[in-house]
Amino acid sequence: MAPTSARKSVPKDRFPTVFATLKTQTYHDPSTRGPGSHTIRTIAWNPTGHLIATGSADRTLRIWNPEKPQVKNSTELRGHTGAIERVAWNPTKDAELASVSSDGTCRFWDVKSRTCIASIPLGGEGLTIGWSSDGTVALAGRKDDTLIPIYLSSDSPPTAGQPIAQSVQTNQTIFNPVGPPTTLLLTTGDGSVKICSWPPSPPTTTVANGHTPLDHSAMATSRSSTPVPPSSSSSLQALHTLHAHTSACVSLALSPTARYLAIGGSDALISLYDTHDWICRRTLSSLAGSVKTVSFSWDGSYVIGGSDEGTGIDIAHAETGEIVARIETSFPAPCVSWHPNGRYWIAYSGDPGGLKIVGAAGGGI
Repeated sequence: MAPTSARKSVPKDRFPTVFATLKTQTYHDPSTRGPGSHTIRTIAWNPTGHLIATGSADRTLRIWNPEKPQVKNSTELRGHTGAIERVAWNPTKDAELASVSSDGTCRFWDVKSRTCIASIPLGGEGLTIGWSSDGTVALAGRKDDTLIPIYLSSDSPPTAGQPIAQSVQTNQTIFNPVGPPTTLLLTTGDGSVKICSWPPSPPTTTVANGHTPLDHSAMATSRSSTPVPPSSSSSLQALHTLHAHTSACVSLALSPTARYLAIGGSDALISLYDTHDWICRRTLSSLAGSVKTVSFSWDGSYVIGGSDEGTGIDIAHAETGEIVARIETSFPAPCVSWHPNGRYWIAYSGDPGGLKIVGAAGGGI
């Protein structure tokens, strides 16, 4: 597939007409392992938009070519023994995928050779995965709200770092959008998004009087102090907290221009925060239930949300909050994702027929 040619953004007044010309393609996976078992839990485009990965409740992990919808042209990656909870591509490599599963592992895949290049035990059921923009860190999250950093380099296999236990429900994390990881954003169950510094602070050992072992002067005056077992968990330093929703924050996404941060909540709202001053500029309220995923178009002009309640996908203009188009669906669409590179294509899950991509079957953009 040739690289996507440069395209200009479609302005808000023209978008409804142009988007209406797009045709939807269905990608049916016949390898269902029982009635209703093939629920797609996660979808992700690779950096160029030439491939899209789907992970399902029946542990099927499949790579699709959007231009070839027949399953014979796809690739199934086998190895997980539990539901695939989240997939994410290395931002710096077109064919390296990470996946986390309820089987308690994070696996790294070379999609070209169809091989698992590493399997990292997480110590609990996996829930989330996200990459730093330079591809050096993949941060996995467990269902018990513990984060596991996995460090990657070209000359050594992936290595898990110290766990980072969170005191509140943590549903999704993303790193700063450019360069080495310095900032981590994470959603919480108390309705806030925390902006933390990266890397985390290493575990420390304390003594009974509260001093650290490196405080030699304090230890000299309290030789009878007994050591407390060292902490096995690293910690994150919060730089700022956004009190975004009245209930749990579930999903988040930075626009490709880094102008806005979209936060989806269990209150069925999407809040758009200006990243220059961290003020909420507008709130989108057209969803029927908890916002499981949020996604921006390649140019940052439009935003969508996915929910497992209600039907239809509304497309909102990021600058005004105006709904400019709608995708009609017969079932809820919890996973939604815009094409990342010059196309206004939208992939979504929820239909029993399989993955659907608006635009892949033809149209004007």
